Formats: sequence, C-alpha cells, structure tokens
Amino acid sequence: MNIKKRPISEIAVFICLAVSAAYSLEVNQSELKSAGAADAVVFQNYTGPYAHIDSAASIRGIGTSLGSTFASSPENAGTAGSQNRYYVIHAVDPSVKDKLDADIFIIGADATVDHIDNVRRIIAAYLSAAYAYSDSDASTIATFITVYNAVYRGKLDTFKSKYKDVVMKNLSADKAGIALSYKEWPGNTQMVIPLSDAANGGLSTIDTSIISDKNVVQSMREKDGKGIDERKNMVDIKEREADNASQKAQTSQKQAVTEQNKAAQENQKLADAQKAAAQADKEAAAAQKTAEANPDDKAAQQAAAQKTAEAEQKKQAAAEQQKTAEDQQKKAEQAQNSAAEQQAKADKKMSEAQSERTDISRDQQQIIEQSSKEIDASSVSGLVLVNESKEYSKIVKINSKTGKTSKESPVNVIHGRIVYETAAGFIAIAGENGGNGAVKLVLLDKDNMEITKQSDETVADNSVLVQNGSEYYCIIKDGKNWVLGKFDQNLKNTLKSPVSVKSGTPVTVTADGICVTDDKGKAVLLKPSDLTAVQ
Repeated sequence: MNIKKRPISEIAVFICLAVSAAYSLEVNQSELKSAGAADAVVFQNYTGPYAHIDSAASIRGIGTSLGSTFASSPENAGTAGSQNRYYVIHAVDPSVKDKLDADIFIIGADATVDHIDNVRRIIAAYLSAAYAYSDSDASTIATFITVYNAVYRGKLDTFKSKYKDVVMKNLSADKAGIALSYKEWPGNTQMVIPLSDAANGGLSTIDTSIISDKNVVQSMREKDGKGIDERKNMVDIKEREADNASQKAQTSQKQAVTEQNKAAQENQKLADAQKAAAQADKEAAAAQKTAEANPDDKAAQQAAAQKTAEAEQKKQAAAEQQKTAEDQQKKAEQAQNSAAEQQAKADKKMSEAQSERTDISRDQQQIIEQSSKEIDASSVSGLVLVNESKEYSKIVKINSKTGKTSKESPVNVIHGRIVYETAAGFIAIAGENGGNGAVKLVLLDKDNMEITKQSDETVADNSVLVQNGSEYYCIIKDGKNWVLGKFDQNLKNTLKSPVSVKSGTPVTVTADGICVTDDKGKAVLLKPSDLTAVQ
C-alpha cells in the first residue's frame, strides 16, 4: 500500500471566524496539504472520548507479558499471546546466517487498540521485557518500528530482501506492516521487528539501521517538527551502539593477537613434530634395509620393527599436531574476523549517527527560520470537514496573513460541524461508537486542541448542540431512553428532562421554554427551570 494521507471529502466553502465567537466553519481539506507532505506517515487515531479508559500501565502490561515469554531463551523460536488480540511470532533460525531474524507483532481481530501511542507503549514494554532495553530506548525504537512498518506496508519484496524464510512464511501482502488508520489495524497488522542479535539481547538486539533507513527518516521529516526529538534519541542510541561495537572490536582484536600467538606456537610444534617424524622414518628405512640384508639376524629384525613402530608414532603425533595447529589457526582467524566485523559495525553506526546529526542540525535551523517568519502572524480558527457522510470535523488554526494552516487538532470526530468557545476551551460533541469509543460532550484545549475533559453521560451521535448563555443542551442517554440534558461549562450535567425525546430532535431555546420532539414524534415545550413538560 502506498503511504499517503487518507482521502477525505472536499467542501468548497471556507469561512474564517475569530476564535472569540461560536462557529460552524468548513475548509477544503485538500488545501491543508502541502505537496511535500504527501509521503509523510500520519497515523489516523481515534481521538474522541472513550467508554472506558485503560491506564498506561495496563496497556504496557500487554507488552510486558508478551516479552517475558522470550526473555529466558531468545535464541529459540516461539510464540506468545492470543492470536485474536495481541500475538508475537519470534521467528528465528540460527542455522541460517545471511539475512535477519524478526519478531512479528500481530494485532488480532478482537484487539481494541485505536491510538498509535498505545501501539508504541505495547511494543516498548515488549522490547524492555524481552531484550532488557531501557524504557527510554524502547520508546524511541518503538516509534521507529511503527513508522518503518507503515512506510513498507504490504511491500513483501522489500521484506524478502532482508529477512529469512522463517520470517517471510509468516507474512502476507495484505497484512504485512501497519496501516495508517486505526480502523484497519485489528486483524490486518503484522509488524516486523528486525532482530540483529536476539540471542545476546541488549542495546543491539534490534537492527536500528533497518528501522531508521532514509525512507523512514524522510517520512518523519515531513511531519510538523520534523521528528527532531525522536531522531535525536535514535542518534544517541546509534552512538552508544558504535561505542559498544568499538569496545567489542578492541576486545576481539586483543583476543585475535593472543590466538595468533598460540597459532604460531602450535605451528612451531608442528614443524618440530614433522621434523622428528621425518628423522624417525629415515631411521626406520635404514633399519629395515639392514634387516633385509640379514634375514637370520633376530636383533636386526627386532631393531627394524622397533624403528618402524617409532616412525609410525612420530607420524601420528605430527598428524595430530597438524590438526591442533589448524584448529588454533581457525580460532585466530575467527577472532580477527570478529574484530573486523565489530569495527565495521562501529564505523557504520557512527557514520549514520554523524550524518543524521548533520541533517537534524539543518532541519532545526529551518524550523527556527520558519518560526521567526511567522512569530508575528495572527491566526484564526475554523472547522474542516474530514468525513462528509458522517459530518465529522476537526478544528484547525490558519495563519491570517498567509492563509496556510499552522496547526490541526488531533480530534477528528467532532459532530454537527459546530463547537463553542469558553474560557477553558472549545465545547463540542465528539466521538465514535464502536470498540472502546463513545460519543460524549467534550472540552478541547485552545492551544493543542486536544480533549481535556469529557462528560460522564453518553450523547446521541445525531444530537444537536445548543448554547444558551453559559448553558449547553444536547441529547443524552438515560437508561434505555434519550432525554434532553443541560450542562454547564465544566461539562457537568445539571438537568435531565423526564420527557423522553427523539435522539435527533431539534432543540429550540426560547424565553418561555425549550421546544423538542418527544419519542412519539410530537412537539413538546419544556420548562427551562426543570425541563419538565409545560402542561
């Protein structure tokens, strides 16, 4: 699958409104995309309210449980978890030396994870439990793993060029990697985690060069902030990998010198043994010649037999010493090769780290220059339609001088194309039913435009939202019925109508009462004081 931002419905009308007023604004979403950001990996998470909120600790616990399965014997293949929820295939084959082993992290059909941050929490906890990564390093690597798997989603040829058959037999083109939308994750995700040295664990277990290749880094550079913090953390990991590899190279080189000295000693012993064998063979030949010339001389016959036996012993000793010398020479060569491999790895990691530091420095300078150009620019806020069929919107901030979008809210499930501003933020109906999602009244922060509070009550997904001064009305669930609910600016429900209403009823607020449609389809006027029906 080609990685690109999700297709969305377009709407031609664009109206700007100052943030001090309630608004219902729409912007053509295609105008919010720059040509250079087409290849950016932008995960589409569920950002609305939840029916049930899992703690970060419980989410990490999933990864810890999976990783603990392989911690004691990472050199052995195996599986962990539930195939219907969260499952890992530890695909390793020590008999194959070329290409990479891998862990395949599978999100099953019944999994409820719907935000990439939680996917990363699970993977990070897995890496810590299985391979003893620190929390910080595991978090960084988990971020790169998700981007890597999004960039190469479905590209089996790319995976095949790098991974062993034991890995490839568990991948399918329609599931390999991870999709951008959380809606596609359950039952369709096989994230590949490249293993460089699974048997030994530690800092170099995961192949950081693979998960941070130029395509992955470029996709991160296309995002706001250019992924600076994550890239810096990866550079730090690579520099430590380089240091560790360099130290191993030095140790291996010292071992190589020791083994080579031993090889020289064994070769000298071999030369001495071969010389002794040659001399013994010469003496045996002479004794044999004497015995043949004197067939009746028993002493000569015995001397020939003894010399022949001694020669055979010397030859056997020389052959054994040759085997010892050859084995020792192999040890010396192996130690030398290990030193060369470790030094090559150190050089590669350090080269990657230095190159990326240069790129990061350049990107930081561009961010500073861009920020200085826009520092005095004012902005207005508006709504952009992101799903026309469901009428879902999200808040965006737009530079009033350039017309360019400077920031987008991560909450892309605002209902009814309307929000209201309060001193604390923006009030809206948001959310999506299904999984752990729910539709609720929410408060969004003005700066980051993220949800800071949600109502306890469930709101009808086709409910209107009406403001009357500092009060807000919407249709909420009360047992099995829908009723009109009144809320204050802190999303506290202050009243519920005893009258059941249609979930999609209009709500008309007047000085003499509030007009709604009851569950029988009749117009009912409710008293503002207690929301009972006017008789």
